[in-house]
Amino acid sequence: MTQALTHLGDMPIAEFIRDYWQQKPLLIRQAFRGFKSSVSADELAGLALEEEVESRLIIEEGQQPWELRCGPFEEEDFGQLPKNKWTLLVQAVDHYVPEVADLLDHFRFIPSWRLDDIMISYAVDGGSVGPHYDQYDVFLLQAAGQRHWQLGQACNQESPKVEGIDLHILQQFEADQDWVLEAGDMLYIPPQLAHWGTAIGDECMTYSIGFRAPSHAELLNDFVQEQMSRLGEDQRFSDPGFPPQKNSGEITDQTIDKIAALLTSAAQDKQQLKTWFGQFITQPKYQDESASALQEDIEESLNELKLRQAVGPLLLERNPASRFAFSEGRQATHLFVDGLTFETSKALANHLCEARQLNFSCATEDELHCLAELIELGHISCPEE
Repeated sequence: MTQALTHLGDMPIAEFIRDYWQQKPLLIRQAFRGFKSSVSADELAGLALEEEVESRLIIEEGQQPWELRCGPFEEEDFGQLPKNKWTLLVQAVDHYVPEVADLLDHFRFIPSWRLDDIMISYAVDGGSVGPHYDQYDVFLLQAAGQRHWQLGQACNQESPKVEGIDLHILQQFEADQDWVLEAGDMLYIPPQLAHWGTAIGDECMTYSIGFRAPSHAELLNDFVQEQMSRLGEDQRFSDPGFPPQKNSGEITDQTIDKIAALLTSAAQDKQQLKTWFGQFITQPKYQDESASALQEDIEESLNELKLRQAVGPLLLERNPASRFAFSEGRQATHLFVDGLTFETSKALANHLCEARQLNFSCATEDELHCLAELIELGHISCPEE
């Protein structure tokens, strides 16, 4: 199992979280000494040809300034690109390349449900996505070649953007820090900090390890929708024994207090809140609407697991595209996988959330049934022996 980082360079993780996380940037020279990309430029381009893979090309001097093209692409698209100032970005490469997914285990010092995915960018000389900012934390690991990074001002939604293009590029960029990163170097950038990376020479490849940061609007909208699904027509506003008031048109403080109590009561059940949040935060970025499991298939997988366990520990592998989390329930541990909830033991939930490749022995009947259902839903697999 890949070990989580205990230091970023010479800095203990506890110090990084206390002084830098979501506060200020940090450059870590040789965070991954001797790092070599698990994906070549040709393999990255190959992923960009696939229908299910999200990919983009950004050409600074294309048919218009900062031209954006979205995949999937054809092979001939790459043969028609200019000699310089273009970038290929491929999202969620960790979903398709196990060696890239392994890199995420190094970042388990941050709650795993905060992890989003690993985007890989390949750029030729001068390639860039322009000065911009993100709404989430990101670690930028230089995988090959060199990239010149400039960091600028704090931004927000009011910061002026270049008009008439499909990218959120800042009109103004006030650089006050800059570095050239080599393979193995890593730069941490907190949310809403302007930054601008430019490839130096060809064969520049950068891994972007991004983190989920749902907006308050997203959280509230999903929570309200979930609450609405629980409410019936008979549950309505009531005000027995209301005090007389001088003007019938006045909305009194007592009324507002009742409304506030009604709204806040929805968030008072901690277990209900845990269940909602676990389902919300593990919802997959790329939803497979066809995922389902037939009972007879679950029973078949269950029998196979029993046979495997009879001869040794169960070797399991998580689908790198699936999100796992868990929380303690009143009666059982709740395991959350891609927006679904499974009641299981704390031992199994712990193990499944610990790493991508797992070794599990002495599973109970209930635990085996949970594993069988996860296998049939495509969230885990038993590697062929």
